[in-house]
Amino acid sequence: MQGFQRRVIYITLYEGIAIVAASAGLALLTDAGLGHSGLLAVAASVIAVIWNLVFNALFERWESRQAVRGRSVRRRVAHAIGFEGGLVAFLVPMFAWGLGVTLWQALVMDLGLVVFFLVYTFVFNWAFDRVFGLPASAAPRAPASVAGQGA
Repeated sequence: MQGFQRRVIYITLYEGIAIVAASAGLALLTDAGLGHSGLLAVAASVIAVIWNLVFNALFERWESRQAVRGRSVRRRVAHAIGFEGGLVAFLVPMFAWGLGVTLWQALVMDLGLVVFFLVYTFVFNWAFDRVFGLPASAAPRAPASVAGQGA
């Protein structure tokens, strides 16, 4: 599975699980009820979906130009850190506003979610690639045929 279809399935699965986990996590970390936490989680999910589309398109464009193909642990860690780092920049101000706390307090609260999501992103991506296969940008290249031999 490749391209747009792969991204839609990826985002749907990833964000569905993330909304449930984030709602519960925010409700546990704050005095906000599950309903309020759920609304913040859905808003965070919308932001994350947009960031996911942008980040993964850029990452796969970069990845397709690399001499070494495949997704090593190092590349997966870089992907998870890049994605989550960008997401923190968008979500901390939203959490500060939505929970009525300072940016510093929102950042501290978000650190627990960041640690969770770093691990979640790594495990989810690995499992997703195992179930659906690697995207074309990471698939091993076929060996070049030798001149004079049939294709």
